[in-house]
Amino acid sequence: MQLKVIQRVLGFLLAIFSTTMIPPILVSVYYNDGAIISFVDAFFLTLVTGVLLVWPVRHHKAQLRLRDGFLVVVLFWTVLGVFGALPLYMHDPLNLSVARAIFESLSGLTTTGATVIVGLDDLPKSILFYRQQVQWLGGMGLIVLAVAILPMLGIGGMQLYKAEAPGPKKDKLTPRVAETAKALWYIYLGLTFLCMLAYWGAGMELFDAIGHSFSTVAIGGFSTHDASLGYYNSRLIEMIAVVFMLVSGVNFALHFIAMHSRSVMPYFRDSEFKAYVLVLGAVMVTTSSYLYLSHTEGLSDAFFDGIFHAVSIGTTTGFTTREYFNWPGFLPVLLLFASFVGGCAGSTGGGMKVIRFLLLLKQGKRELTRLVHPKAKILVKVGNHPLPDNVIDAVWGFFATYVALFAVMLLLMMAAGLDQITAFSAVAACLNNLGPGLGEVGANYSTLGDGPLMILCFAMLLGRLEIFTLLVLFTPDFWRK
Repeated sequence: MQLKVIQRVLGFLLAIFSTTMIPPILVSVYYNDGAIISFVDAFFLTLVTGVLLVWPVRHHKAQLRLRDGFLVVVLFWTVLGVFGALPLYMHDPLNLSVARAIFESLSGLTTTGATVIVGLDDLPKSILFYRQQVQWLGGMGLIVLAVAILPMLGIGGMQLYKAEAPGPKKDKLTPRVAETAKALWYIYLGLTFLCMLAYWGAGMELFDAIGHSFSTVAIGGFSTHDASLGYYNSRLIEMIAVVFMLVSGVNFALHFIAMHSRSVMPYFRDSEFKAYVLVLGAVMVTTSSYLYLSHTEGLSDAFFDGIFHAVSIGTTTGFTTREYFNWPGFLPVLLLFASFVGGCAGSTGGGMKVIRFLLLLKQGKRELTRLVHPKAKILVKVGNHPLPDNVIDAVWGFFATYVALFAVMLLLMMAAGLDQITAFSAVAACLNNLGPGLGEVGANYSTLGDGPLMILCFAMLLGRLEIFTLLVLFTPDFWRK
């Protein structure tokens, strides 16, 4: 383990993160909202800490190994969650404990969208902007952004990219990883800008349009209003959100390939994309139909609300316009279960990822066929490409670990005094980086104590870092020379 190079990279990334306090400072000055001191103090604390980490090892240059990359990623997201909480903790009117400030910060960085803050409509504009900005930065991953400039320090970036990129697909789009990171961010920036323009044109104020474009493309779900997108009572705004949530839930590599080839055919040739559309389409139809047939809503409202919430929950964004957790029958649980599938690999979505869900189904089908034809050699294919057994084993290992961790955290939450529905949905919403749950956490997480919030912080990190990236640090083999 190269601790000096890890310290250098971590300090450098922390110093970069300090600059994220500058836009909220400017917003605070513009609106004169009284929150500027919190951001100025947080900026200097973060910057000084980063410099203090870098300075003693500033001349130490070495190539990062893969295991170093895993440690940097986990340390960075953990440390980032703490330092990202500083302006929230230091703004006295919020009256947040350390645990609650860290929870809010990590919820933004991991694009979970769960919040402990009530009264968003009355918060300073700079605090609101900061929450949205943090989600946007976390959406594609600050480390992927930093990878583009790490070569200038003489440090290879592929190790960080492999450890950070979401989902089982981690192929480079371009020959150099720095170019890959830049390509991803160009697409990300373009989608954000288009989303902002669409919201603004649909009637949002510019401030809200910018903030909600951040959280929509990041599939985060933070809003500048307690009522989320329901504040606007606009079907046009909701459908704009649906479009950009759907697009952002697709593998960004597909967007890159489609743009490069100037054709939409790469989407229709991709098995994961087709499964993604099929799953969300089925949830949309089921939700809208049940809302109408159960006489919960009229035909028009059932149609639009069903589509919006199926996409929002299914992609793990977490925007709401209705109290979906109070809908009748199985709908709240169906929507929550949709978040387990989540978005595509290589997207900003959470959940287990569509490709894993697809491979689990294909492997299950293969095992059933083997019962009938035990000597047959049956391949699992994605598209027309057979997959090696080690990929299938990895998916099964991920699923088994996911279920085991879910069970442990669920029991811990119930031991802390939460009822089964609240505990189950809170763990599911945080592990899948969804946000809104059921029961006590349907609207927000403000009623939970510090203990449960820390468990959920761990769940959010597990979900954002694809479980194994974090768990590998707890294995003895990782620390052996």
